Amino acid sequence: QGPLVESGGGLVQAGGSLRLSCTASGRTFSQFVMGWFRQAPGKERDFVAAVTADGITYYADSVKGRFTISRDNAENTMYLQMNSLMPDDTAVYYCAIRRPIGSGPYSYPRQYDYWGQGTQVTVSS
Repeated sequence: QGPLVESGGGLVQAGGSLRLSCTASGRTFSQFVMGWFRQAPGKERDFVAAVTADGITYYADSVKGRFTISRDNAENTMYLQMNSLMPDDTAVYYCAIRRPIGSGPYSYPRQYDYWGQGTQVTVSS
């Protein structure tokens, strides 16, 4: 098991909400950028949101106004509150962390250093 573990995925009806959690273990990542990505079957891994060590947030256009990313550095945990879920949000959601090099929105998957195993989110219509 790697240093990142996601939880909170599941099946929800369209319009519903879910809260994903990502807990880092083994060392502190409080100075790192933390991000959420998602991957639907047959598609590439897409950026969802990212949060810097000091709480600056970035979102993909498709989730702005519906999803909220946050982190608790004392608990080494990141969250993704997902509201007004739609069937197009169905995917495996991954958390990831990277060094704070460069500037936001930190949306390229290959720039991330550590990944979780993923958690399935399914939104039914």
